[in-house]
Amino acid sequence: MQGDLDDINTIYYNDFGIAFQWKQGRAKYTNKVQLVFRHTGLFLTSSELHAFSKTVSKTFENPPLCNDCKDNKECKSLLINTPAHQVSFAMSYDEVEQLNDLIEGTLFQLNLDDMLGKII
Repeated sequence: MQGDLDDINTIYYNDFGIAFQWKQGRAKYTNKVQLVFRHTGLFLTSSELHAFSKTVSKTFENPPLCNDCKDNKECKSLLINTPAHQVSFAMSYDEVEQLNDLIEGTLFQLNLDDMLGKII
């Protein structure tokens, strides 16, 4: 990440990653959200973030692949598609749960900020 923490507005974070927006003047597209987890950063619009949320949530519709495996929740057996159609992530079930929390927490905070901005 270029710059320092004074250059960003933190939206949401957990043990897995952080979501933030660059402050005005620091980035060309301040309406996008920077989602950083593992060794990856995704720079997403609100609609891309919602689409990514749906993709990640659909992962929970299917059980982890190897129900009889002792390492079932840590095995990187799940392939998660991203809004960048050329990029997918191999993740464990636990990582997908943490990613889901990161995305849902970010969307919640963005919606809350939007509602409060309209009230004030």
